[in-house]
Amino acid sequence: MPALVLQIFPSLVATCAWVVGLFASGEWKTLESESINYRMGRVSYVMNLFWTAVSWQVSSVGMLGLIFEVSSLFANVISTVSLPAIPILAVIFFHDKMDGMKIIALILTVWGFLSYVYQHYLDDVKAKSRTSLPIEEAFGSA
Repeated sequence: MPALVLQIFPSLVATCAWVVGLFASGEWKTLESESINYRMGRVSYVMNLFWTAVSWQVSSVGMLGLIFEVSSLFANVISTVSLPAIPILAVIFFHDKMDGMKIIALILTVWGFLSYVYQHYLDDVKAKSRTSLPIEEAFGSA
């Protein structure tokens, strides 16, 4: 139950912030015309929004499950690896068009992933160098 509370309350706060922003900006007035003008039809528009929300919730609960069952580091690694993989899979499976903006975003996500891996490598090298020091050098002399 506490795991679900960690999922439900942040989602509830985010939903409230989104609704306030939607009405404060006046964008709620354009929702009907946006759904009517959706290329695949109004039902497709609603289904797209609904299943996107469901998939995000499943992803969030899955990440929370990884945190509790394995470790937060593993959940972070999975989310970091999936970040650059999703646009590539969208191009392959959904025949999404790869334009300049997506290429730049993909390069930035790959750069972020490689930076993440390199930082962990540096931290590992630093930790190994600390363990090879004598106890007096590592903790200082008393």
